[in-house]
Amino acid sequence: MSSILTNNSSMVALQTLKSINSNLEKTQNEISTGKSVSSAKDNSAVWAISKVMESDVKGFTAISDSLSLGESTVAVARQASETITDLLTQMKGKIVAAQEDNVDRGKINADVTALKDQINSVIAAAQFNGLNLVDGNTASTSVLASLDRDSSGNVTASSITVNGQDLSTGGYTANDIFSGSSTGSSGDGDAVALVLDNGGGNEQIEIAENGAAFAAGDKVSLTVGGEVVSYTVTADDAASTTTADVVAVGLKAKIDSLNITGLTVDYDSGTPGTLDFTNAGTTDLSVSGQFTNAGSGGLGAMAGIDVSTSGGATSALAAVETLIDTAITAASSFGSVETRISTQSDFISNLTDSLKSGIGGMVDADMEAASARLQALQVQQQLGVQALSIANQAPQSILSLFR
Repeated sequence: MSSILTNNSSMVALQTLKSINSNLEKTQNEISTGKSVSSAKDNSAVWAISKVMESDVKGFTAISDSLSLGESTVAVARQASETITDLLTQMKGKIVAAQEDNVDRGKINADVTALKDQINSVIAAAQFNGLNLVDGNTASTSVLASLDRDSSGNVTASSITVNGQDLSTGGYTANDIFSGSSTGSSGDGDAVALVLDNGGGNEQIEIAENGAAFAAGDKVSLTVGGEVVSYTVTADDAASTTTADVVAVGLKAKIDSLNITGLTVDYDSGTPGTLDFTNAGTTDLSVSGQFTNAGSGGLGAMAGIDVSTSGGATSALAAVETLIDTAITAASSFGSVETRISTQSDFISNLTDSLKSGIGGMVDADMEAASARLQALQVQQQLGVQALSIANQAPQSILSLFR
């Protein structure tokens, strides 16, 4: 049946053309934006996931900047520690030279003083963006390292902790804590060194023989056969009239706990602060002592090094070994954390690339397919227009029935 009121062919052709135009518009939008999902109406689930991942990418980009800043800061501190280690090694060479009697210790001491000044300059300059990790004013700092998202969508930040290393030299006062006695021992000052011959070697170390005063927090350390023990003076100890005895007894107990074969340490109560060492073992034992002021830096004892005299040169040799160990420990600590930050930085960079690739896989348009689809839809659009034109002309054929 033909009707001039209802043209079914025209309606079908019109709906087909609308569908073609809609698909053509979508394809052209993909080509212009480069995305198959550019808004929530295209695919709400994929769009939501991509937006969350894009926010994570932004966060990881900021974290990458934080890691770069942290790595640079730690690198400066590590370089300073290594430089200080080298300078202390040079100082050790000067101190060893001062052990010889037929040398000009005054000139050597001037060289040692110059090295001290250079070390202080390095410490002061070892800052990055105002943060100095070696001057003793920074206990620790945190470097933002990651954003962790759990299965529920909760996000937490994680950090890498960088511990400061106190290589400062401030706050030190020479107190002449130690005095060695007997043949083979040496040191009248804040460091002492002696050798216990095997088979009965006997030496003494007198603590605060010269009446030096202790303050709360002062520390006395002894290295015996490679083992280190120390005693830190308390406020009650400092208030006592027998502080030297308290320190000596405390050190004796700790040395005894080392159970060094053949070594006997006796406390001489007749002489304040005196420890008597006897080596009945089969190998020689070296003993050295170091005093550190309360509140002085990790290299505080460096200020007390003076090689202008024979005794000072000998005690300085024991002191510089401790200082070198402190600087090496600091450099090793910074090197370890710098490696960790570098590894994390590489991981964050690779993770960011992976996230970007994943987002692209979800929302980016396939340009080859879009190009082929565009050409097909353009042909379909032309055919749709032709079909609609033919369908619209169909009612005119009814006029022939009335001629």
